Amino acid sequence: MLNRRKFLLTGIIGASGIMLKSKVFGKSIVKEASALNFPIVISTWDFGIAANQAAWKVLSSGGRALDAVEAGVKIPEADPNNHTVGAAGYPDRDGHVTLDACIMDEKGNCGGVAAMEYIDHPIAVARLVMEKTPHVLLVGEGATQFALENGFKKKQLLTPESEKAWKEWLKTSKYQPEINIENKHFSPQKLPGNQYNHDTIGMLALDAAGNISGACTTSGMAFKMHGRVGDSPIIGAGLFVDNEVGGATSTGVGEEVIRNVGSFLVVELMRQGYKPEDACKEAVSRIIKKKPEQAKTLQVGFLAINKKGEYGAYAIQKGFSFAVCNAGKQDLLIQGKSIY
Repeated sequence: MLNRRKFLLTGIIGASGIMLKSKVFGKSIVKEASALNFPIVISTWDFGIAANQAAWKVLSSGGRALDAVEAGVKIPEADPNNHTVGAAGYPDRDGHVTLDACIMDEKGNCGGVAAMEYIDHPIAVARLVMEKTPHVLLVGEGATQFALENGFKKKQLLTPESEKAWKEWLKTSKYQPEINIENKHFSPQKLPGNQYNHDTIGMLALDAAGNISGACTTSGMAFKMHGRVGDSPIIGAGLFVDNEVGGATSTGVGEEVIRNVGSFLVVELMRQGYKPEDACKEAVSRIIKKKPEQAKTLQVGFLAINKKGEYGAYAIQKGFSFAVCNAGKQDLLIQGKSIY
């Protein structure tokens, strides 16, 4: 028979999902909530392992999912060896390192920045856009100006290694991204035909109160046209959270995600009763259906979580991995399923 405390916990966290008052947050609540599959944090690619561990420090002490995802994605943003996210990202074809990010909380609040230069933590600026302005998205010089006005320091983001790769690319100026190069980010290398690629970290967290938040951040496709923006900073494309249902994030060729409003689609499919993995599979299947020939040479993947703490992922091509962190294990890496 359930004792009174467990009954109340199940009723508050499991059924209603209403946020517990801060005074009852703590490790005991986190421990009991974990029996209901949360707290939990999931993120894209192998660099999500370290990011998840940073997020887990927040979640395991009863912290809010929003704080967890911001802390988590800051790890790859600051990693000098990660050329797909943040300060060490490869530049566009004109030599500019431009960063994109967005964040969304359990109340539907959201903020983002796109094509922002000289600021090494775009996710933190995106959160300020959400919390301090009436807007959702700031871009380019306006985003940089906003960051500087709020205490961020201007920084040269083009690292010697990234500059060397860019100058090598300029010899042919051939733009042909390679699928899943993000898995090689710890040892960036010259590819056939001087091809390079970029990708994204998308993160979703479900905290002890049963609330979901998400974050997505990237330096965009390597050697893109100056001013190009992909799906990562766009709410509904690179990231979407509905606290009644769940959350989703994406990775891969952002143009195809935008055209299909991918993360919003995944969440709406979960609303209709799809499990997270099935919702992700349906979303990538729609991309393939619209462009069957092109889909054979591009990668898009989706990652999702629902209110029960169930998660899943699906991609067009093999090779998409995602990291999972909960009370049981903090460094789990899973190979997502794929169509091809």
